[in-house]
Amino acid sequence: MWGDEIDIAARVLSWATDRLTRQPDPHSTAQRADILRLEAGTTITGDGIGAESALDVFDRVLAPATRAQADPLNLAYIPNAPTQAAIAFDIAASAANVFAGYWESGAGAIHAENEALGWIRELLGWPTTAGGTFVAGGTSGNLSALHAARTHAWNRLGERPQGGWAIACAASAHSSIRSAARVLDVDVIELPTSNDGRLTGQGLADALAARPGLFAVVASAGSTNAGIVDDLASLSKACVELDIWLHVDGAYGGAALAAPSVRHLFSGIENANSFIVDPHKWLFAPYDSCALLYRDTQLAKNAHSQTAHYLDNVDREQTNPSDLAIQLSRRARGLPFWFSLATHGTKKYSTAVEISLTNARQVADYINGSNHLSLVAEPMLSIVLFEVPGWSDDDYQAWSSTQSQNGRILCIPTKWEGRTVLRLAFVNPRTDATTVTQILDEIADWPVH
Repeated sequence: MWGDEIDIAARVLSWATDRLTRQPDPHSTAQRADILRLEAGTTITGDGIGAESALDVFDRVLAPATRAQADPLNLAYIPNAPTQAAIAFDIAASAANVFAGYWESGAGAIHAENEALGWIRELLGWPTTAGGTFVAGGTSGNLSALHAARTHAWNRLGERPQGGWAIACAASAHSSIRSAARVLDVDVIELPTSNDGRLTGQGLADALAARPGLFAVVASAGSTNAGIVDDLASLSKACVELDIWLHVDGAYGGAALAAPSVRHLFSGIENANSFIVDPHKWLFAPYDSCALLYRDTQLAKNAHSQTAHYLDNVDREQTNPSDLAIQLSRRARGLPFWFSLATHGTKKYSTAVEISLTNARQVADYINGSNHLSLVAEPMLSIVLFEVPGWSDDDYQAWSSTQSQNGRILCIPTKWEGRTVLRLAFVNPRTDATTVTQILDEIADWPVH
């Protein structure tokens, strides 16, 4: 039917091997759709264009039209810096073609994923009965966890409360929290924060009194914009007293649980009900992978287990990944993370995370000591916000765009308390802080418009 595909597979694997050993192009080279259509030509035809031509189009046109996520000077958004071991094993995981939704079809792969989840569970200080699964990303993880929380509340109350359901979070919560609320048709109560931007246990009692349908509080363990870790100690205490589900969104910052220098910031997380962290953000795995964990997996099963006649024979004695999130079909997306973790060991992972924290502190110290830059706040984790006194929004955008187009550094503007600032996100242990400060030093000579 398909002919001999051995040579095709060899060509693709050869390209992948070459890509693994090449330094990625730091340029931000996204192209317009019309340009890509012109340069790539028509690739989907009745007779096919052949593997050699298709691979050539990908290598020559499509792959270069992407942003280099792993470049050491990509400090925009939350970059991605996977180990070569993780990337290589992603190829192996794809070749194995495992259906990892149920234990009976993917037991070996799921066992390995569970080992990786076990390390995260230990970092959280949760009991050995806790568990979870890997989903596509933080958005899927947050939605799945909040669905489990609402199902738990609904089962206890027995009906929809008057006024409907609600969750509570800070304004700095990730945008996926409000997206999940829209999907679940629940309200969002925005809670006040302390002077340093942290959500605390204060005000939860008032929120509960005002909304009896409040079923979950979402805390950030490293907000995406500024790296803020909410006051998990007071929040967990309040949630226990008020009997409310505490979900901790650590998609970016949860990796810092592995760093002894900041572990104290996460005190109280041991009492949370659910937690997410994205290995593709700061745990050196390729896209896409989010670790979703529950203190009590039975509560997740109550919300997510699917039933159908063709699923009647599924082994429910085992904890099946498809029973723990909004998913049925799934690849073993946790395997690249497991392989890298097993290969390098948890101590090297802790060291790599600490390097990013050190880089952030060094750059923040430089900004504090400079005459032309101003630090917005001391970094709590590895995100640094700073501003250039006298610059307009156009100045920030012009400098950022020029650096990106020249392939030097990816550093984009963001908003902080209503004003434009610049943001650096350190998650790549290969980033050299001195190189970053040298580039920032040149801002003093940048022409102001």
